[in-house]
Amino acid sequence: MKIETIKTLGDLKKSGYQSKSIKDELRTNLIQKIKNKETTFEGVHGYENTVIPELERAILSRHNINLLGLRGQAKTRLARLMLNLLDEYIPYVSGSEINDDPLKPISRFAIELIKEKGDDTPISWLHRSERFAEKLATPDVTVADIIGDVDPIKAANLKLSYADDRVIHYGMIPRANRCIFVINELPDLQARIQVALFNILQEGDIQIRGFKLRLPLDIQFLFTANPEDYTNRGSIVTPLKDRIGSQILTHYPINIETARQITEQEARVVESQKSMVVVPDLARDLLEQIVFEARESEYIDAKSGVSARLSITALENLLSTAERRALMTEETHTTVRLSDFVGIIPSITGKVELVYEGEQEGAALVAYNLIGEAVKSLFPEFFPNIEKLQKQEEEGEYDDIVSWFFNLKEGFELLDDLRDKEYMRLLDSVSPLDDLLAKYQPNLSKEDSYFVKEFVLWALVEFKQLSKHRFTEGLQFKDPYGSFISGI
Repeated sequence: MKIETIKTLGDLKKSGYQSKSIKDELRTNLIQKIKNKETTFEGVHGYENTVIPELERAILSRHNINLLGLRGQAKTRLARLMLNLLDEYIPYVSGSEINDDPLKPISRFAIELIKEKGDDTPISWLHRSERFAEKLATPDVTVADIIGDVDPIKAANLKLSYADDRVIHYGMIPRANRCIFVINELPDLQARIQVALFNILQEGDIQIRGFKLRLPLDIQFLFTANPEDYTNRGSIVTPLKDRIGSQILTHYPINIETARQITEQEARVVESQKSMVVVPDLARDLLEQIVFEARESEYIDAKSGVSARLSITALENLLSTAERRALMTEETHTTVRLSDFVGIIPSITGKVELVYEGEQEGAALVAYNLIGEAVKSLFPEFFPNIEKLQKQEEEGEYDDIVSWFFNLKEGFELLDDLRDKEYMRLLDSVSPLDDLLAKYQPNLSKEDSYFVKEFVLWALVEFKQLSKHRFTEGLQFKDPYGSFISGI
C-alpha cells in the first residue's frame, strides 16, 4: 500500500506499520548503509578514519551526542547529514503539535482524538527533511523558548483555568518530538536552562509553570560546543554532560589535499569566473598552506581556531582579484598571479583572532606575512633549499638570479594591473628563472610557469636573498646589497 493512500489510523494498522523510536530508526538505517558499503556522511572530508567512525558508533549505541571542536570543523554539517539516516516518511496524528505517533500517542490532544474517532483518526505524513530542528544557544534563551509556557490567550479562548494542561504552549523541544534536535554552542546556554534539559534527556519529563507533564519525548539530541567556550563564556554543567552519551572531538584537515577538497567543494565560484580565470595547482596549495601557517602562527590565538571558511572565502577573493584585473585590462582570459594573493587579505583579517603581539603588528601585516611564510614552507617541495650562508667558492643554484637583480640599475616592478603579455614579458626578462625551471620543473605548462617564476622571487625574498617592497600599484623586487651599494 502506498503511503499517500494511508489517511486513517485503521489503514495504518492494516498496512502492518511498526513504530520505531528515532534512535532505532537511525541505527537500523545506518546498519543497512554499512552493509551496503554506502558513504554515510557524503561531502565531509578528512574524517573518514577519525570522527565518522566515532559518530557511527554513537548512533549504533543510540546515544545523544556532543560534537566538541573549534569553529569551521563541519559540526553543524554532520548534524544535518544525519537526516539521511532517517526513514523517508513517518506518520503522525493530523493536527498534533508534537508529531504524535498514531500507534503511541503521548499528548492529551492525540490521545483524546484517537479515543473519540478510533480507526477513523486522520493521519498525515512527515518527510525526513522536516524532522530537523536547530537552536543557537545564546544567553537570552529562556525555558519558555525551548520547553514551553502557559498561554493566557489560549486559556481565555478555550475558557479553561490555568490548572488545565491544555493551556500550555509547547516550546521548541516538544515540537521537535520524533526529530533530530541540535543545540549549537551549548556552553553559551545559561546554567539554569541546561538544568531544564536534565529530565528530558533522561526520563522525558518536562515541567512548565508547576505542571509536571509525563511526555516521553522521542528525540535525537545533538549538541555542538567549542572548547574555548569552557573558559571564556560558560561551560556545560557536569550533570548535563553526564547525560550525553558520546562526546566526539572534531579537528581541522591534517593535509593540504584534504583541505583543497573541502575548499573546492564549498567555494561559491561563478561559472564565468571558472571560464575566465585559471588557477595553477601551486596557487591552490599555497592558499591552503596559508591557513596551516595561520594555525601555527604566534600572532594568532590558537584556542580560537582558524576556520575552514578562511580558505573558502580566500579562494573566492583570489578568483575575484584576477577577474577584476582582467575586466580592467579588457582581457577575456587570465591566470592567477602570486601578487593576486594580496586580494585575500580581507578574508584572513576577518577570520582570525590576534593575540596581543598580533594586535601590535596589525591584522593586515600579519595576514601579508602569512603569505610569505606559506611560500617559504612550500618552496623546498619544488626546488632545492636556499642556503643562508655558503662558501664563496661554491656556486649556488640561485646565484644567477640574485646576480641578475644585483646588476639591475632600477627596481624590478610587477604592477597589479599589468596586462598578461606585459606581466609575462617582465618575468621572461629574468632569464636565469627559465634555466631554474627547466632543471627542476621541466613539465610545467606555460600558464603555470609564470606563477612559479613569481613564486621563486617571493621565496628568495623570504630567504633574504632579495628584498621586496609593496607599494600602492604593485610590488618591487631588488637585490638588497646592490641597492645599498648604488645608494652609496
